[in-house]
Amino acid sequence: MRILFIGDIVGKPGRRALEGLLGKVISEHAVDFTIANGENAAGGMGVTPAIGTEILNLGVDVLTSGNHVWAKKEILPFLDVERRLLRPSNYPEGVPGKGGGVFESVKGFKIGVLNLEGRVFMKNLDCPFRVAEREIEVLRGETKIIIVDFHAEATSEKMAMGWFLDGKVSMMVGTHTHIQTSDEKILEEGTAYITDAGMTGPTTSVIGVRREVAIHRFLTQIPWKYDVATEGIELQGVVVDVDSQTGKASRIERIKTPLTGVS
Repeated sequence: MRILFIGDIVGKPGRRALEGLLGKVISEHAVDFTIANGENAAGGMGVTPAIGTEILNLGVDVLTSGNHVWAKKEILPFLDVERRLLRPSNYPEGVPGKGGGVFESVKGFKIGVLNLEGRVFMKNLDCPFRVAEREIEVLRGETKIIIVDFHAEATSEKMAMGWFLDGKVSMMVGTHTHIQTSDEKILEEGTAYITDAGMTGPTTSVIGVRREVAIHRFLTQIPWKYDVATEGIELQGVVVDVDSQTGKASRIERIKTPLTGVS
């Protein structure tokens, strides 16, 4: 089966990219199941119930997230209602939502999806490695096809997680840094890996922010509102082929598709 993972959706431009390109990408690559990281889909920071529903209605099967999922407080009760929207699994017990689950494709395949958050240069959460071990064991009780979104800052932590999960999951994809890396590969035991799937949104920017705003922040160290750029809109991510019987990946391809004619 073929799985599409879409890199972090940033603001309205990212949602426009989905609306204009998702159907085309799914058709051209014969995609069976689509996952997207949506933690920055609302104004570049967070996600609302309305926007989460909008993205799911466009054809995304599961939305993952990360440290910014808490930015819009109205999302908190929605996390308990909409099981297709995940938050990182290694947050403390008692926070809203779930960090993983098993979902079904249109062809009837069961796909496990697990969301984790890194700790290097980020919050001091529960160990994502130990949580991954525990949660993957649960998911493997229902399916061998398991996709992990590791939302982390440090490339070293992402690479370590990839090797740690090799042979245990079908794919480990990194998110959070919004810069698509060119290190996609199939690891030794059959796990597809990429350090960062990239960003779906305005690439003529600084990780989605207007260049002028980002540069001014670096020069002055004064915080400014997250002002989403509007140019160079692309849909970025990866397509992975997975054996539905073994859960092992055989192929991974980077996707970088521009939304032409729109600025």
